[in-house]
Amino acid sequence: MPGVGKTTLVAHVFFSEAIEQFNPKVWVSVSHNFNLERVMRAICRKVTSRPCDQDDFSEVQDDLKRAIAGQKLLVVLDDVWSTCDYESWTILQSHFHVGAPGSKILITTREEKVARLIGATEVYNLKVLSDEECLQVFMQHINNHRPPDFDAVLANKIVGKCSGLPLAAKTLGGILRCKVADKWEGVLDDKLWSISNNESNIPSVLKLIYQSYHYLPSAIKRCFAYCSILPNNYKFGKKQLILLWMAEGFIPQPEGSNQMEDIAGDYFEDLLSRSLFQKSSESGSLYVMHDLVGDLARWASGDTYFRLDDKVDGKCSPKTRHSSYISGKYDGITKFEKAFSGAKSLRTFLPFSISHGHDNYLTCKVTFDMLPKLECLRVLSFSGYQITLLPDSIGHLKHLRYLDLSHTLIMSLPESTTTLYNLQTLILENCSQLKALPAKLKNLTRLRHLNNSNVPSLEGMPPQLCQLTNLQALSVFVVGKGNVSRVGEIGPLLLRWTLCLKRLENVIDVEDATRANLLSKERLDTLQLEWSGTDGKESEVLDVLKPHINLKELIIEGYNGVEFPTWIRHPLFSKMTLVVLENCKGCRFLPALGQLPSLKELFIKGMSGVDSVGPEFYGKSEGLPFPVLETLEFKDMEDWKEWLLWQGSGAFPCLKMLSISACPKLRGSLPENIHVLSKLVIDDCQRLVVSTTNYELIRELNICGCKWAVDTSGVQLTHGTFMYFRVQI
Repeated sequence: MPGVGKTTLVAHVFFSEAIEQFNPKVWVSVSHNFNLERVMRAICRKVTSRPCDQDDFSEVQDDLKRAIAGQKLLVVLDDVWSTCDYESWTILQSHFHVGAPGSKILITTREEKVARLIGATEVYNLKVLSDEECLQVFMQHINNHRPPDFDAVLANKIVGKCSGLPLAAKTLGGILRCKVADKWEGVLDDKLWSISNNESNIPSVLKLIYQSYHYLPSAIKRCFAYCSILPNNYKFGKKQLILLWMAEGFIPQPEGSNQMEDIAGDYFEDLLSRSLFQKSSESGSLYVMHDLVGDLARWASGDTYFRLDDKVDGKCSPKTRHSSYISGKYDGITKFEKAFSGAKSLRTFLPFSISHGHDNYLTCKVTFDMLPKLECLRVLSFSGYQITLLPDSIGHLKHLRYLDLSHTLIMSLPESTTTLYNLQTLILENCSQLKALPAKLKNLTRLRHLNNSNVPSLEGMPPQLCQLTNLQALSVFVVGKGNVSRVGEIGPLLLRWTLCLKRLENVIDVEDATRANLLSKERLDTLQLEWSGTDGKESEVLDVLKPHINLKELIIEGYNGVEFPTWIRHPLFSKMTLVVLENCKGCRFLPALGQLPSLKELFIKGMSGVDSVGPEFYGKSEGLPFPVLETLEFKDMEDWKEWLLWQGSGAFPCLKMLSISACPKLRGSLPENIHVLSKLVIDDCQRLVVSTTNYELIRELNICGCKWAVDTSGVQLTHGTFMYFRVQI
């Protein structure tokens, strides 16, 4: 039964420590339209960690066999339907014969005949939950929101609606936690629960999830229906989706100090709380929609939305406003001519890449001939296509609000893009050949988001950037030379999310850095400060680039001052969870980062001027230093000689991972009594003595090149300057 928890159960097994003996472990979401080549390429990518995009499919097959030969592998094929025919299955499984004995293939399916078709040796029929178990799941998802008069009668009503489906219990919990307690009875008694299949177009299996949709405010319903253009099992980011909603005009103009991004973020969280979105098991920053939820979104979207890959005739209707498709290796004009011939009012042209590759090709007839005729476009993406230029006619798309050119090879943007006065979002991420932004970018006064991260050839920012007063997000500001914007231009901009200031050695005077006014940017989560050279003003510049105390992540690279300013260590940065200090070669002392109360991850790399780490690192607080730090890494500290340990007891009470590499002069021993340490990595530290005797929970040791090492039982493992061992416990 859909929604009974098949994928959840298998994921629990897949990520458990009990199956660490399998290597590699591969998970592929198959879904309804089984395609042998797509599945094989997906497996090959995950096994080899390479794109596996050869034109010759036989080469992919050969690569896969070589990669798994003799390996004890586990392959999970999730959500296999009967569209997988016997011949395709035979070809697929034949490639795994070269694996080591004990290799396993684990499959989830809704259809019993799939198990028979593949000749499964073991079959587990997952049953629905008991009423008691359903209630437990429900209670987990309402947290503390249950009404004070919650009783057995109300509980029985709830579990009766769930019919043993954990997905239904989770979804219902999401509905009721969003309702005032005295409204619970009304929701549970709603007539929609008793609609029969003859009286409604809603499939019976969707009725429970339909409740989540039914009780959504109308504005959020539109945002949810828009998700019907997402491919099955597609992993999406929160920011990605809310920028699309904004571009389509689904987000109302805010009142007061709120921005559209805040309203869209609330909409997203509402859908997440109702379990219509779920966090991806592969990444905590990505989300997915359950198959049933995707079905509901497609039901709700009607003819207005069109996924090219779903249509047998490959043609959208005159009512279509929003379209998407899965990009292919070579996309010619025939793929689009028939599909969009009748779409005179198309607002969305959105390709999705499910292979995670960025070397697809698109005929220039689409960019130069077809798209300029779609004058109603609001969302346009060429992401992942190897295009090198755009036509000047793109300036005719006067309604365009969202332009995604990420992972393309464009070298410049036509000046006509600066006449797109409605443009809100411009994405240039990973445009490796792009050397400059249009000189008149200041004309795009409605621009809210400029993502120019990982554009290595960018030498500066266009002048008068401060005129973009609606700009909410700017990924990278490159401080250039000559007639370009100086860093002080960002002073009036109320930026959010992530900001990287590059080539800070080009700052002409400290006063200009002061005008950047980072202290006022309270919605910045991540700040990255980079120097690519030295000019003698680093210390003064860094001192005035103090961010707001709401900052969560701080990364400093290439700074050459002798020491860091005092603001870095201030405990008022109570939300700071990550700090990276890299290639700050002039610094002789580490800042007192032990005073940051929420710091969880700390990476110190390339600090060649530091020869001692001691009290200045821990700070002078009465409390324990590094109270919640979980990950600590030192790397490429070529002159580091001594680590003076904390004189008190209980430092690093939460440290789980410690890594020290390429510190050849470090002598002495490591901190002791780190009771929760589970992973220790030591590499190229020839003078260091390593003893894990006091690390009670150690699970993984990776040690190569130290003076002496003793294992957890106190037995000498090796003696000598060079040695390597790895222990999995």
